[in-house]
Order: sequence, then C-alpha cells, then structure tokens
Amino acid sequence: MKQILCGFAIAIVGCWMGGLSFTEANAQDASPSASAAPTAPDVVTLKNGSIIYGEVIEMVGGVLQIKTAASPDNLLKVNWTDVAKLSVSHPIPFHLKEGSVIMGTATAGANGTLNVQAEPLKGMMEVPMGSVTSMNPVVQPPVIYSGSLTGGYSQTTGNSQLKNASLLGDFVARSEQLRLSMNGRYVYGDNSNTLIARNARGTIKLDFFLTKRFYWFASSYFENDRFQDLKMRTALSSGPGYQFIERGDFSGLLKDMTFYTEAGVSYFNEDFRTAEDKSSLRARVSMKWNWPLLDDRITLYHYNEIYPSLQNTSNFFLTMDNGIRFKIWEGFASGFQVTTRYNNTPAIGTGDTDNLYLWTIGYSFDTTRKR
Repeated sequence: MKQILCGFAIAIVGCWMGGLSFTEANAQDASPSASAAPTAPDVVTLKNGSIIYGEVIEMVGGVLQIKTAASPDNLLKVNWTDVAKLSVSHPIPFHLKEGSVIMGTATAGANGTLNVQAEPLKGMMEVPMGSVTSMNPVVQPPVIYSGSLTGGYSQTTGNSQLKNASLLGDFVARSEQLRLSMNGRYVYGDNSNTLIARNARGTIKLDFFLTKRFYWFASSYFENDRFQDLKMRTALSSGPGYQFIERGDFSGLLKDMTFYTEAGVSYFNEDFRTAEDKSSLRARVSMKWNWPLLDDRITLYHYNEIYPSLQNTSNFFLTMDNGIRFKIWEGFASGFQVTTRYNNTPAIGTGDTDNLYLWTIGYSFDTTRKR
C-alpha cells in the first residue's frame, strides 16, 4: 500500500514539474507597465461621432477602459470595435496580433490607423487599429503562487493542565495549463498529559487544463485520527472539473471570486487500529469557492469533498471547510475556520461526526499582479 501511495504522489509531482518547466521555458518574462498620468487628456472618438476625454487605462478582451471625471466609478467602458479614432498622450504598451509589443504614445491616423510614437527611439509607426489586441494589460507571471501558513496554540497551568495546538497550510501554483494544490492540517491536544486530540490531514491535487475552463484532475487524500481508530484513510481520485468562475469574470466586489466543481472516481481505503480495514470504489464530488473582498482584506471560503460508495450511495464520507480570513498587515492574517467530517459507517465505538473550530494567526501570500 505504501509503495502505491508513494508512486502516486511522485507521479503527480513529476508531471507538475515537467509541465512547469515547459511553461516557464516558453513564457516571456513580462511585467506590467506603470503608466504615468497623462499631461494632456486622451481622446477617444466613437463611430457614432461621440468624443470621450480622459485617460486610457487599458484595452483587454475587446473592451476599452477610460478614466473620466464624468463616469460614476471613474471608469468608462466601450467596445473596441466602436472606436473610430484614438489619441493617447501617455506612453503605454500596445500589443499587436503578430505578438510584438510597442511602447509609446499614439495619435489618430487615416483610414482606421494609429500613429504610434515608439519609445525610446521616438520613431513613428503606423498601426492598423484592427491589429491591436490589447493596450496596457496587467501581464501576469507564467506561474502564480498563493497560499498561507497559520497556527494556533493555547496552554493552561495550575489547577488545569491543558494544551492545544494546530497548524494549517495550503499552497497553490497555477500556470496556464496546470494547477498544483496542496494543503495540510495537524491538530494536537492533551489534558494533564492525557492525549485528548490528535489528527492530521493532507491532500495533493494536480489539474490539467484542456481548455480555459475545463480540466482533468488527479488527487490524493490522506488522513489519520487516533480518536476515530483510524491509522490511515486514503483516497486516490481522478476525473473532470470545470472552473465556473475565474478572477476577472465580474467587477466590483465580485472581481476576485473563484469557484470550481469536480466529479470523478476514487479508490477509497481505511486502515483502522482495531476495527476491520475497509476498501471500496467510490465517486468523488468536490467544490471550492473563494471570495476575497476589499482588496483581499477579508476572504470568505468554502471547500468540500464527498466520497459516496458506488455500491451503496447512502454510504459516504464528507469533509468540509468553511472559514473567513482577515488581513492584519502586509501578508499577516488571522482567521476562523470550521472543519466538519462525517462518516456514516464509522468504526465501532466511534461517532459519525467530528467538528473542529480553529482561530489562527499566520502569513498568507499571493503573487497575482493587480493594477
């Protein structure tokens, strides 16, 4: 059994490292350009004759964003196909269809063209507006990393001798085609040197994106809990998943929200200390929702994994995390999390439900670039 688990974990990490090397080798090292405030207003002339004065912020996905004093949220959005002429007085990068990038200012040319004053050579280039795919986009690094490491500890002495400790960590590395997710948890407690809680959980999952939203995952789940009579619970799973909501799909408070669901088949095994060991073929259904708010100052999240038996669907195991995280300063954060585990066929002498309430403090990070 140990050889199978080790081989599975090594295969997942090996595939990730190979895909990551390929991605980084073929990605251009680009960083977002910070444009200085324009000395004169940019001018956008629409095909219906309307003229907009302001500051061109970016053009991504066929939508031009302009900062104006008149627009309610200081950002006015117009379709790029509706623009007849454009004049930009501050240097920004123009990304063209053939893959080249020109940094400079621009004035309106004849017959649907732009006269781009390229920097630093100050040469003039005539560019058809239809060949411009984006302007001043926020260019992400080829691999984005995010995660957190938090913990909690309490101890009493004197009339009571109580110790409680917890450590939680999660890590996500995302490239265009691959996403590696890992998380772990360890909880310990004793009362007057008598063990009252000890359990650990770890997961590793690799997602292969076949399209921008659809992917195939391979995952492993490991859990140990002395008070569930559990030496090791293992689930090795694979199947399809879909990213329903990605960052940037919405605007305002919803702009950083993400949500995905997965469904697949799993080999499910439970090794007990005294009870009879069990193994079965099960389904795996999972979803993850993450909602950063107010420039990541508050983050709400939910994650679950359900393993119903394929022989008897009323027989299932569920693990679920619900929590909130608060940014304190820079990357330091505090959070509260409730973890629920339910097994409707527990080992004899143990209960079917365990709830864990954790208040933690630690550090979180995210290398996603924002304007």
